Amino acid sequence: MTDTFDFVVVGAGSGGSTLAGRLSENADTSVALLDAGGRNDNWVVTTPFALALMVTGNINNWAFATVPQAGLNGRIGYQPRGKGLGGSSAINAMVYIRGHRSDYDHWASLGNPGWSYADVLPYFKRAEDNADFGGEYHGKGGPLAVNRLRTDNPVQQIFIQAAQEGQFRIREDFNGEDHEGLGIYQVTQKNGERWSAARAYVHPHIGSRANLRVETGAHATRILFEGKRAVGVEYRQGKELKQLRARREVIVAGGAFQSPQLLMLSGVGDGTELGKHGIASVHHLPGVGQNLQDHPDFVFGYMSDNPNFNGLSLKGMPRLLRAIRQYRRERRGPMTSNFAECGGFLKTRPDLEIPDVQLHFGMALTDDHGRKRHRGTGFSLHVCQLRPKSRGHVGLHSADPMAAPLIDPNFLGDPDDLETMVGGYKITKRLLETPALRAIQKKDMFTEGVRTDDDIRKILRERVDTVYHPVGTCKMGSDPLAVVDSRLKVHGMEGLRVVDASIMPTLIGGNTNAPTIMIGEKAADMIKAEMRAN
Repeated sequence: MTDTFDFVVVGAGSGGSTLAGRLSENADTSVALLDAGGRNDNWVVTTPFALALMVTGNINNWAFATVPQAGLNGRIGYQPRGKGLGGSSAINAMVYIRGHRSDYDHWASLGNPGWSYADVLPYFKRAEDNADFGGEYHGKGGPLAVNRLRTDNPVQQIFIQAAQEGQFRIREDFNGEDHEGLGIYQVTQKNGERWSAARAYVHPHIGSRANLRVETGAHATRILFEGKRAVGVEYRQGKELKQLRARREVIVAGGAFQSPQLLMLSGVGDGTELGKHGIASVHHLPGVGQNLQDHPDFVFGYMSDNPNFNGLSLKGMPRLLRAIRQYRRERRGPMTSNFAECGGFLKTRPDLEIPDVQLHFGMALTDDHGRKRHRGTGFSLHVCQLRPKSRGHVGLHSADPMAAPLIDPNFLGDPDDLETMVGGYKITKRLLETPALRAIQKKDMFTEGVRTDDDIRKILRERVDTVYHPVGTCKMGSDPLAVVDSRLKVHGMEGLRVVDASIMPTLIGGNTNAPTIMIGEKAADMIKAEMRAN
């Protein structure tokens, strides 16, 4: 087997899997794809309900922690990130959301030509095989399966009834002309099974494309340079240290935490900071790791006697066993649940042009990302702020490439974010106070006695954490903190790109999996165009 390829892609998450799959469509283009995790092609990944096993611990999950968060009373946050082929698309809640058109127009206005909504819509459509919607906003026949849920859960209609009682808009398609309103989410599933980016773009081609080599259990330790040109990647596989060489490019796709970490470990970053860890500077690029943005999220939780919720109870065991049998037989029912089945986008103030908060209605009681268990069944309602002003950063704890990165989201660091979350709390509480949702509440687990704005601020600081959408740490642009240009090439370097959520200059208003797949699609198109031109 050759150890030299046209492209070496580091990280097989949503961006890396998409890119490797698309680049290897041309039999004359050789691609190596590396990931530190496993194949992620077993029942734990493909069964949607099993996300509960992965998000809470170390199965296919890096399970990172943040540094203490000043805005959260010094609490240490939890940051689950997917490990293995598909990355976080192999452990996420599968919600298919693109964000608002204004998010992408804003990127273009920041000096990133080619990234307006009109520019990126074709790539969303190219990726998509949407079973439910067509027309100018949706695609058919793409690798990424997008479907309505197959849970048949009657609670969905209770949520819709509550939305109507609260006089909220009902939204059937969150990825069309507008997305304000509440409804039932589409998911990246096919026939009731998870459809990760790897399942869409990589798994079908392992062993059938001679020009695609996929290495799992391969933890990248550094990028190899000759002067300012990236020429390969060093990685640890088992006890061995190995190298792959890149004729054309090394493409970093490790996500918002590990892409900047790998760049810094390789000498690309703030030279002064790298020197503190004994890392020789290859290129001084102070924006690497800066500009971290994530959606701060608050979770309401209620115990409930409604038999269609999940939880820990002997009474619920027969339902679970029936659900497993139904899933094996039909690929339908509760085992196909992504938990966050319903939700939507709301404005905390009527004068806003676009929604500033998003809701996720969960079919189980969630406390501390499911890591704190409560006996009995219940439900959750998340509210997250879509475009926070707070900016954090990713750094190094040490020069050890096997160590976790330093993660500081700086949640609620900007006082305006706290006030937006107060507004989000209130509008979500208005939905929870509708007769339809009141009727299924047995016990308020977290917000009993919270009444004044100061009460709300206090509970927010005590309980807010991530809803799993970190971006921005290798941001695209031309300002002093930009890391890549509009073609995703690292400033000041040759043969080096970043293709994942870290390139987003600002956080989009929604879940980040579909936008990251779009980034992979667009990057592949740009690279192919450059190859044709040379």
